[in-house]
Amino acid sequence: MNIKELARERRHARIRKKVFGTAERPRLSVFRSLNHIYAQIIDDTTGHTIVSASTLDKEFKEEKGHKGNVAMAKKVGQLLALKASKSGIKSVVFDRGGYKYHGCIKALAEAAREGGLEF
Repeated sequence: MNIKELARERRHARIRKKVFGTAERPRLSVFRSLNHIYAQIIDDTTGHTIVSASTLDKEFKEEKGHKGNVAMAKKVGQLLALKASKSGIKSVVFDRGGYKYHGCIKALAEAAREGGLEF
């Protein structure tokens, strides 16, 4: 494991001490790899994922090219907000996963906000 990944994991652990999702206000967790971006809404009291969306979903199978970019992150945020509204989720706590609030993470968050999620 390299130094950057270790630093991100330490930041993530520090954030997770404070950020906790409940049934009324679950946690929106984001993970980013080099090729894909993943987002899920989690109820930490039960430990269950309520809704998830990623660039590996069937909605993005026909998409060509690289899927770890800002444009795809925006589409994942919109899809997550759509699925969350169908599940009756309106308000979440945002967990950026130790990443900077910039680029893909920011695009996903803003697209989710535009789709109706409040955080």
